[in-house]
Amino acid sequence: MTLANASLASFSFAEKVLAVNNDLPIRTDKPVHSGKVRSVYWLTEADSRRLIADKGYDVAPDAPLAIMVISDRISAFDCVWQGEGGLLGVPGKGAALNAISNHWFDLFREQGLADSHILDIPHPFVWIVQKAKPVMIEAICRQYITGSMWRAYEKGERQFCGIQLPEELQKDQRLDGLLVTPSTKGILKGIPKVPEADDVNITRANIVDNHQAFGFRDSADVDTYERLLKEGFTVISKALADVDQVFVDTKFEFGFVTDKCGVEKLIYMDEVGTPDSSRIWDGPSYREGKVVENSKEGFRQLLLNHFPDPDILLNKERMLERQALARDNQLPVDVLMAISKTYVGIAEKIIGKKLQLSNNPKAEIIAVLKDEYGLID
Repeated sequence: MTLANASLASFSFAEKVLAVNNDLPIRTDKPVHSGKVRSVYWLTEADSRRLIADKGYDVAPDAPLAIMVISDRISAFDCVWQGEGGLLGVPGKGAALNAISNHWFDLFREQGLADSHILDIPHPFVWIVQKAKPVMIEAICRQYITGSMWRAYEKGERQFCGIQLPEELQKDQRLDGLLVTPSTKGILKGIPKVPEADDVNITRANIVDNHQAFGFRDSADVDTYERLLKEGFTVISKALADVDQVFVDTKFEFGFVTDKCGVEKLIYMDEVGTPDSSRIWDGPSYREGKVVENSKEGFRQLLLNHFPDPDILLNKERMLERQALARDNQLPVDVLMAISKTYVGIAEKIIGKKLQLSNNPKAEIIAVLKDEYGLID
């Protein structure tokens, strides 16, 4: 992809993109939480209880439920980027992310790993989820040295998240083993040897010594989290290898929920194995010595190569400049369409069939949540 100028006389895809997803008339008595990509609508207690009873969800009768709606927005470096000509997202991106996650979650359950927070899928853009107590860790697995690990290694660092790295590694090289390199989720205060900042690297010893502060019940849960992290990575890696794709690294999130029998269990949260949360490389290209990204990393590299001062995108101390950069630079349509091709293409490889895209996702979501779930007046 390049940031060349594109002709934008008209763009029919713009109306099919779901860019704003926090204005749906879903019945709720709490503020809508809108993240960079998803919006969460917490249902009323009455609606939660009704759905649990009517649908037979395996949760406690009084469990809080939410509607989670994905969008087609594209974020990178903690900013949302937009296109020219009113194209405010990437066509097919939301459907691709949800389809990929749904596929992996199903595979995890089939292979006996763990459940997810998803209870129901009313629409390709929508999940009905249960409230979970989150583990405050970005659970990251790496099979290759690239990204932030390579940048640290290139500067001479040989300790990464408490792991000793060997000498003479090369960029994008496969590592001898699967490395767990966690970071903090949110700003955690009062934990010895852990800086009070978001997304800082931590060691296994940090987690074990302070497991309750990170949201674990006991130290045995740390072992369970690591096992589920490695097993999830292995399941996805093997399945991607079957379609000649390389699973490079990924981020998982975990939380605790209680089922209808009152049993508390650790589950997968958020999304898994997607182009947003992982690096996926094209297998044939990698064997030829080239890295072809089938993930958002390609978009990140495009931004780093385009702007004259890439430090703005990499330096957390320059967030105000970064936000201005995203706000003031609309990307050409051909860039967003190239991203669309990447996302839809890898989704179809993974699920093994054509991705069904919507002509009017917002209208479809409103109709199904009103007619089949009674959540819209």
